[in-house]
Amino acid sequence: MYRNILVPVAYEAGHDAKKELDAARKLADPGALITLLHVMDPVPFFAIDYMPEGYRDELTRAIEADLQRLADTLQNGAVAVIEGDAPREIIDWAEANRADCIVLATHRTDTSLYGSTAARVVRYASCAVHLLR
Repeated sequence: MYRNILVPVAYEAGHDAKKELDAARKLADPGALITLLHVMDPVPFFAIDYMPEGYRDELTRAIEADLQRLADTLQNGAVAVIEGDAPREIIDWAEANRADCIVLATHRTDTSLYGSTAARVVRYASCAVHLLR
């Protein structure tokens, strides 16, 4: 179905990306590129002076290593870690890299249909978006 799938991965307590990876595998054409993307929140300006030196680089490397472990389970997996506002960065990355589908888990636990990140991605993405609850 799709040749270039983007799977944003959030690091939240109790969340694993198994559902997203399974869905991406099912939606992927043979040989499709599946990219796992994590968007890191920027460190607030008031907290920068309190962060240990090298903290951000170390955290980025740890996230990249974990994503690579997941990507290694895919036929053609790739990894990207960027910084910014998650919905905006997901949309921009998908457009810049010509993703034809975004597979995104909703992390809402109340009665809403889906969370704010998913709502913005669904509304503004120029490609197909497959939401998972």
